[in-house]
Amino acid sequence: MSDADSRDHDVLIIGGGVIGLCCGWSLARAGRTVTILDRHPTRRESCSDENAGMVVPSHFIPLAAPGVIAQGLKWMLNPKSPFYLRPRLDPALWSWCWQFFRHANARHVEDTKQLLADFSLESRRLFLEWAEELQFDLTTRGLMMLCRTEAGLEDEAKVAALAAAVGVKAEVCDAARVRELDPDAQMDVAGAVWFAQDCHLDPLDFLEALRTAIRAKGGRFLEGECAEFNRQGDRLTGIRTAADETLNAEHVILAGGAWTPQLTRQLSLRIPMQGGKGYSLTLREPAELPRLCSLLKEARVAVTPMGNKLRVGGTMEICGTDLSINRTRLQGIIEGFCEFFPASARTTSTASSRGPAYAPARPMGSPASAPSPAHKTQPSPPATICSASASAPSPANWLRLNSQANFPPPSTPSAWIRGGLRKRGLRTLASGHTLGHA
Repeated sequence: MSDADSRDHDVLIIGGGVIGLCCGWSLARAGRTVTILDRHPTRRESCSDENAGMVVPSHFIPLAAPGVIAQGLKWMLNPKSPFYLRPRLDPALWSWCWQFFRHANARHVEDTKQLLADFSLESRRLFLEWAEELQFDLTTRGLMMLCRTEAGLEDEAKVAALAAAVGVKAEVCDAARVRELDPDAQMDVAGAVWFAQDCHLDPLDFLEALRTAIRAKGGRFLEGECAEFNRQGDRLTGIRTAADETLNAEHVILAGGAWTPQLTRQLSLRIPMQGGKGYSLTLREPAELPRLCSLLKEARVAVTPMGNKLRVGGTMEICGTDLSINRTRLQGIIEGFCEFFPASARTTSTASSRGPAYAPARPMGSPASAPSPAHKTQPSPPATICSASASAPSPANWLRLNSQANFPPPSTPSAWIRGGLRKRGLRTLASGHTLGHA
């Protein structure tokens, strides 16, 4: 970075993934001057770039749900399974596990399902709005939860019944209906649940559209890594980079994904978050190209058409920040995909694989956005921490500011969601105006 980059900044966002970019665009279009600091601004191999690109109101059941722990323990014994938690002497990991255990029950699902559905439906509305405004492709044909077995279809039919109660459209389909909805691919399935409101996109196109739009509004992108925070008393005034340069800012947004907890410790904030490592592979010349994106029930694999390509991804490894590639688990993704799409077996050998990529995993399965507790008495919180899954622009909901771009956002949907949390007996991450889960 040059000396010119050390000048004062209005809003400094640490992290240039999907969450940082969504926050940046929301603020820029509201009139704020945005600077985004990214340690690898030209690399396109992060979780934000290589995920399945799904917009999923169907995901209203939190990660911590009944039966998940028992299933996870079984998967731990299978080296090709879609889940693995690497045991290690890490107090943060065991705290995360304990919170997950406490929330993996029916009451937690009941308390959060409507909130998560509202989050996702609002995000879908924003995606539709942004797709028109920013000119990126968004496919709105829905998603199919494909099931190879009748038992799997019965399980998903129960989810479909819950979906109707939270305002999410779902249709239980037999194999004939599946072929009617997506005649371009041969699928070995007993049936599916079709979630008509789900959408999909190419993450690279979406992120590039955000970067272009932010620059058009006067936003700037800097290469660098945050090393420490600068303060004056209780107020955070900026950061110092790993290159020993100072960036002063009126407001700082921390959107570092799975690496966020390493930074927030400097703010005396312990965020219950672990990095969830996953893999994806992209078929450049697939044997078949489905019209709809899909999730493969028994294999726990995501399949998304992106133009003439087909993205296949899966696996959740809770293993710290280990960047090694587990070839056995990658092979498990391929085998699971080919069981559902048998005609694709001959083309997976030519796929380009990506991995690993890390998404922030919270024990309650919910995103988070909150002002730093040290600044909770400030009328305009100068530090905000955001996290969510890589394909969801939910923080854009919370930071979608009014024309004066006040901090915090005075409207949609933080106020009504915060109220909903209180009614349901959940506590927030930090007192203040911006929503936080804990």
